[in-house]
Amino acid sequence: MAENRSDTLAWVPTDEVRGRSRLLAAMRGWNVDSVAALNERAVADPDWFWRAAVADLDIEFSSPFDAVLDDSEGKPFPKWFTGGVINVAQLAAHRHASGPYADKTAVVYEGDAGQRRTLTFAELSAQVHAFAANLAGLGVERGDRIVLFMPVVPEAVVAYLAAAHLGAVVVPTFSGYAPEALATRLQDSEAKVLVTADGTTRRGKPVEMKVVADAAVAMAPSVQTVVVVRHLGSDVTMQAGRDVYFHDLPADPVPVPVAATESNDALAIVYTSGTTGRPKGIVHSHGGFAVKTAIDFGYAFDVHDDDVVCWITDLGWLVGPMLMTGPLQLGATIVMIEGLPTYPNAGRMWDVINRNGVTVQGIAPTAARALRAAGDEALADVPTLRSFVSTGEAWDIPTWWWLFEEIGKGRVPIINYSGGTEVGGGIIVGYPFLPADAAAFNGALPGVHAAVVDDDGRPVVGQIGELAVLNTFPGQTHAFWQDRERYLDTYWSRFENVWVHGDLASVDERGMWLIHGRSDDTLKLSGRRVGPAEIETSLLRDARISEVAVIGVPDEARGQRAVAFAVLRESGAAPSDLQDAATTNAGRSFAPTVYSVDCLPKTKNGKIMRRAIRARFLGADAGDMSSLDPATLEAIPVYADDNKEN
Repeated sequence: MAENRSDTLAWVPTDEVRGRSRLLAAMRGWNVDSVAALNERAVADPDWFWRAAVADLDIEFSSPFDAVLDDSEGKPFPKWFTGGVINVAQLAAHRHASGPYADKTAVVYEGDAGQRRTLTFAELSAQVHAFAANLAGLGVERGDRIVLFMPVVPEAVVAYLAAAHLGAVVVPTFSGYAPEALATRLQDSEAKVLVTADGTTRRGKPVEMKVVADAAVAMAPSVQTVVVVRHLGSDVTMQAGRDVYFHDLPADPVPVPVAATESNDALAIVYTSGTTGRPKGIVHSHGGFAVKTAIDFGYAFDVHDDDVVCWITDLGWLVGPMLMTGPLQLGATIVMIEGLPTYPNAGRMWDVINRNGVTVQGIAPTAARALRAAGDEALADVPTLRSFVSTGEAWDIPTWWWLFEEIGKGRVPIINYSGGTEVGGGIIVGYPFLPADAAAFNGALPGVHAAVVDDDGRPVVGQIGELAVLNTFPGQTHAFWQDRERYLDTYWSRFENVWVHGDLASVDERGMWLIHGRSDDTLKLSGRRVGPAEIETSLLRDARISEVAVIGVPDEARGQRAVAFAVLRESGAAPSDLQDAATTNAGRSFAPTVYSVDCLPKTKNGKIMRRAIRARFLGADAGDMSSLDPATLEAIPVYADDNKEN
């Protein structure tokens, strides 16, 4: 394998891939001959496109909607499919409980100690009905908030859909939160119920979730009930009158009907970290989230009802709710993995794929780098796999090629996918039925008018600028929970009626897109704006470096300079020529000062938190860092002066 290849058109689709594509099939029916032409028509005529997509993807409205789009409150506050009645629990579970999908596996859980549990669609629907009825018996009403603080066990899917069934608002949270972080979300959402577990495991070691939950609830007086899933079977303290075990709830409660939720009724609040200490509560609705996840999984990832979709994720990241909504409504099977892809061994992910016949596998570049660093132990054949989906951060070229050639054998496309919690999924994607450069994207998601804009807000081609959205689409947040002004200031304040996403991007004349990192991570070196990912990719040409993070720091003489934190493949002292190699690979104008560190602060889905690194290095306030392991931050040195030992 060529270690640093950057050849264009790394992926060229086969006739089989193109023939299977459900988006190409839909486009033929719509008499549209290209994705660019489709999006041009969709942007110009959203009423036509969204009606056509809803019908093609069989997104079932119990009562038809009156209008596709109502933007009478202004462009930042659109309402979609107004007047329509739609419920995610009905879409993802209940409608599949009878007929051809009833006995088909809907949910697979894989634990890091070898546990495996499954639910068919009929079983999933029955458990959702039962838990929804039990929640109603506990006093939960439509609009109440239910926080999920639990591992990705089958009961998590049941709880998520049961909240939707009732018309309650589900608040999925990260399973690794400390009490204060969980309490913040309980307080902000004014939660009535917390669903948790006795514990989970990380690298085989137990993590006591109920202990954390108890401490958080002590700071959140709105919580009336705590439902506890027996997962590890460990003894926990149960508070009389407040706590109840999930499996001790009545097996045959008085049934309650599926709530007739209107399209714009809140389905979920997904909290994401902000640059201040307060997290942002991203509000998603039944109609918008159902349609967006169907579009992304169905048209971008080409998921059909015979697919098995696997992702290592957490309920607190958007991929968790996406996985429990998109593939299930399409009749596909989902596989949820507790733990890490490299534990108990480097071949774990491939074992899960082969055991379950996975066809679509989500993977973050950081996870791929960890697998690549394991060497031959991480190599395997995955014959059932049809595609990888990658999100969360930019690729480095050598790791992309490793995954594509060594694991995918050149036959499995890597579907690059970028968007965020705030838009309910993706903005740009690497469609598998179109050619693509290594690590690139080859188009916008259907119905999304994406652009790269310069400092004046003008669309540009062939240069780095801000990733922006010039229209609106279902799945974009309905503002922040109880904070419209902060929402407007975050996404709509820079240019009039333009959503500025916060990513640096570029698109060339062929329509190939690249993401260059977060725009708030942007460096300006030698008079040029550069994303940290660009420098990181150059540093990873040094085979001794397994992963790296680059930040910009103030420099009295130059305004800003780059600093890199590199994790080496072999422990011990940093090689004496590490800095020289970095200068050679990055070029003298952009070469960072390199520090060797043991680990980098990352979220569970593998995203490197440069903001946390920069704050630690400079001794500044990092804002909301509740999803990180504090020990990983301590690995980052605190800057003293230029003479500090690397």
